[in-house]
Amino acid sequence: MLTTSTILLRLTLAALLGAAIGVERDLHKRPAGIRTSAFVCLASALFTILSVEVAHRFGDPSTTRIVSNLVQGIGFLGAGAILRENGGITGLTTAATIFVEAAIGMAAGAGFYAVAGFSAGLVLFGLVVMAWVARRLNLKVRVMVFRFTTSHAESVAAELQQFLAEIKVPMQHFRISMAGAASVVELEAEVTHRQQQAILERVNRPGIVSEVMTTASRQE
Repeated sequence: MLTTSTILLRLTLAALLGAAIGVERDLHKRPAGIRTSAFVCLASALFTILSVEVAHRFGDPSTTRIVSNLVQGIGFLGAGAILRENGGITGLTTAATIFVEAAIGMAAGAGFYAVAGFSAGLVLFGLVVMAWVARRLNLKVRVMVFRFTTSHAESVAAELQQFLAEIKVPMQHFRISMAGAASVVELEAEVTHRQQQAILERVNRPGIVSEVMTTASRQE
């Protein structure tokens, strides 16, 4: 049986590690911020402790019954963070973060302090350093909407189609519409930041008004 001070220490460590991960999520305005992350780690640690303590108190030989159900519950919680939008999927990193937070909480609740702390450090390394590397190398792609207002839409449309074929960027949607006396060429494509800049530089010239936005911004 664990002493009350040991239980409180494990719960506090779990909550602090979860909060540390949540700070990074809040700073980048992502779901599952400091409170959610702290609660996930705290709850996982508490369930881990209760799974052992309740089994000992009532003479149950199975000390992992509650913990095994916890993994399934966290799976449902993480799945709720995954969304399908405009042909793409968002929230995978958030779901994975919630899942690993539960594992960190379980490690803290089981008394594996070094393992829990090291795992939290690896998570922060992945969220901060690896994300920076992905941005630096232009590995991250986003679905962007490009809108060009011009009086000669046909030539702009042909130029865009040719250039996108050259840089091997497939278009998801493409249309030409009227906006008063001018025409609007609009396309949607999954691009890196470097490809986005290249598209704008290719078309940007007098007589053309260029706009670029995320698909979420267009829906708003």
